[in-house]
Amino acid sequence: MLLNQLNASKNLFRSQAPKRVALVHEWLVAYAGSEHVLHEILALFPDADLFAVVDFLSDEDRAKLSGKRAKTTFIQRLPFASRRYRNYLPLMPIAIEQLDLSSYDVIISSSHAVAKGVLTGPDQLHICYCHTPIRYAWDLQHQYLREARLAHGIKSLFARLILHYIRLWDARTVNGVDQFIANSDYVARRIKKVYRRDAKVIHPPVDLEMFTMHAVKEDYYLAASRLVPYKRIDLIVEAFSSTPDRKLVVIGDGPEMPRIRRLAGPNVSFLGYQKTGVLKDYLQRARAFVFAAEEDFGIIPLEAQACGTPVIAFGRGGALETVVAQSETPTGVFFYSQTVPSLLDAIRHFETLSIKPETCRKWAESFSATTFRDALRREFNILDANELNVSS
Repeated sequence: MLLNQLNASKNLFRSQAPKRVALVHEWLVAYAGSEHVLHEILALFPDADLFAVVDFLSDEDRAKLSGKRAKTTFIQRLPFASRRYRNYLPLMPIAIEQLDLSSYDVIISSSHAVAKGVLTGPDQLHICYCHTPIRYAWDLQHQYLREARLAHGIKSLFARLILHYIRLWDARTVNGVDQFIANSDYVARRIKKVYRRDAKVIHPPVDLEMFTMHAVKEDYYLAASRLVPYKRIDLIVEAFSSTPDRKLVVIGDGPEMPRIRRLAGPNVSFLGYQKTGVLKDYLQRARAFVFAAEEDFGIIPLEAQACGTPVIAFGRGGALETVVAQSETPTGVFFYSQTVPSLLDAIRHFETLSIKPETCRKWAESFSATTFRDALRREFNILDANELNVSS
C-alpha cells in the first residue's frame, strides 16, 4: 500500500512518534461537495491543521468542519475577496506557495485548482485528493473562454497568457505530490493525460443521513444546479418547455438565470437558490432528477438516488460511475448528446421503466461515508491510530 511503498525511501514513518498532519483545501466560501469530502477527511484526522487560500465560511458551514478555521493566504485580505476571490486566480499560485507547512509530516491536499501546489520537503509525505486537474487551464480552456466571452480580443489574449502561465505552474507542482487519489475513474484518466501519473480512485461520499429515502413520488421532474453555462440547465428547460404536459422544477441561481428564464414555458418553475433542507424535500418527491452536465464526479445525482429518486443523466463523465443504466435493476437512464431530441428520447424511455426507489437507495449506500473512510484507511495503510492521530 501507499505508506509501505514510500517507507523505503523516506525516514518519515520510522519513528513511532505521532505525526503532524496538515489539510490544504482550495477555498472555503460555502459547504458543497468538495467540502463534504474535507469533512470526512477531517473525521479521520481530527487533530490536523487546516489551510486554504481564503476562508469566508459562515458559522453554520464551519460547524460542519468541526469549527475549524483555516490558516489563509494574503488573498484573504485583498479587496472584495469574500465575493470575488476567483478574480485573484492569477495570484493563487504564489499565494499557496507562501503557506509554511515545514513543521508537518503529512500533507493532504484537497485540490481542484491550486491546493496541490504547496511546497513540501523530501521528508514530508504529500497525498493529493484530486477532484480534477484545473479544468479551465487544460482540456476545457476553449469552452471556458467561450462561456466567459473571452474568445476574442485583447481580454482574450490576456486570459490566454494567464492560463498558459497556470498550466506551466500546475505541471511543475506535480513533482511535489507523492500520491494522487482521484474522485472518479474519469478524473483518474484526466490525471494520467495531464500529469502522466497514476491515481487510485476513491469516490466521494454521499450524506446518507441527510438525504433519506422517500418512496412516494409526485408528478414533476427536478433540476438543481448553479446556473452557469456548462451545467446545461438551459438544455433541460428548453426540452421540458417543448413538452408542456411535463412539469419541471429548477432549483439554483447564477449568471445564466435571465437567459434560461426566457427559454421557459409555463410548465417550468424556478425556485432560485434554496438551502439543503428544501433541496432534499424536492429531491425526495421528484419523479426523476435530470442532470445534463459533463461533471468530473457530480454528487447531486447520488443525493437524488439516496432519496430513492432515479436520474436521467448525460452519459459522459462522472455520471457513468454514479448512475446505473445498463442493468436489470437500473437507477436511471442516459442520453448521449447534449441536445433537446436526445434528452426527450431519454425522458420517454425513462417513462417506460419501473425503477424502484429501494434500488436507487441501495446503490447510493455503496457511496457511504464509512466506505469512503475505510478506503482511505486502506490506501494510507494506517492501522495504528496513534501514529498518525487517525480517528477510529
